[in-house]
Amino acid sequence: MEPSVLIGVGFIAFALIVAAFGYVALRDSRGRDPLQERLAQFGIDDTPESLEKIELSLSFRDRVVVPIVRSLAAVLTRFTPQSQLDTSRKLLDQAGMTTEPATFFASRIVFMIALFVCGIILFVVMRISNPAPLNAFLYSIGLGMLGYMLPMSSVKSRIKKRQNLIIRALPDALDLLVICVEAGLGFDQALGKVYEKWDNDLALAFGRVLKEIQLGKQRRDALRDMADRMDVPDVNAFVAAIIQADQLGVSMGKILRVQSDQMRVKRRQRAQEKAHQAPIKMMIPMVLLIFPSIWIVLLGPAIIQVKNVFMSGY
Repeated sequence: MEPSVLIGVGFIAFALIVAAFGYVALRDSRGRDPLQERLAQFGIDDTPESLEKIELSLSFRDRVVVPIVRSLAAVLTRFTPQSQLDTSRKLLDQAGMTTEPATFFASRIVFMIALFVCGIILFVVMRISNPAPLNAFLYSIGLGMLGYMLPMSSVKSRIKKRQNLIIRALPDALDLLVICVEAGLGFDQALGKVYEKWDNDLALAFGRVLKEIQLGKQRRDALRDMADRMDVPDVNAFVAAIIQADQLGVSMGKILRVQSDQMRVKRRQRAQEKAHQAPIKMMIPMVLLIFPSIWIVLLGPAIIQVKNVFMSGY
């Protein structure tokens, strides 16, 4: 094997390792302290011999990869505009991730560098498709920009998926709120029942609202922050109705009943809309995949016979 190919393979492996570091950092979205989790596993009778033993019991990801990426994030934060960090924090909140904005931005830089290096290796060192030097450099820049956008596209995909799950869970959650409030519980206690019963994104958001209220935040502020973290129109309407009922002294049970009925009507309308869109969406695979296959199966033997007839005639 030629030395240039060996060098190229080595650099590609290095770039993939760097990208793996960024991917692991991006997946570290639980906002947890692995050392504290490991300490909590030890009871009074299982007291560890030393702190070094506890640290060695952690995974390689928690001991090496995550600290390295966080150190890189701490350096990059000094040169990153605060507005960009605020935008990243808002997107991460909407995606339900607790990754620090600086760590997320560092992962984008890591992916950009890794794919840029891969582009340099592929188009310059290994001369894939033999492009001109300028074109090879432009291709590498394009790969680098793609690496910079990959984490953002992943977060936006998670945001869309989370919003769809919240929209589906909201009518059932409102029904449970109506039952609890009409049974005599307060609104905060009703939110607590939803949080205890379910383990989805909406229930977790209600639980966070309750914790913020317990820490001293006003209910309307906590609900507004919850709506901002979700960015779902149905949740915004629900929060606006609750805040208005709280300010005007309207019965909370009636407001929740009206909101529940509206959300169920909206869910039925969305289902009908998707049902009407189904025939149109089915046309694409039918025209591109199913119809050609049917024509091949039906007309294929006839075309072969006609071909044989004409060939034998000559």
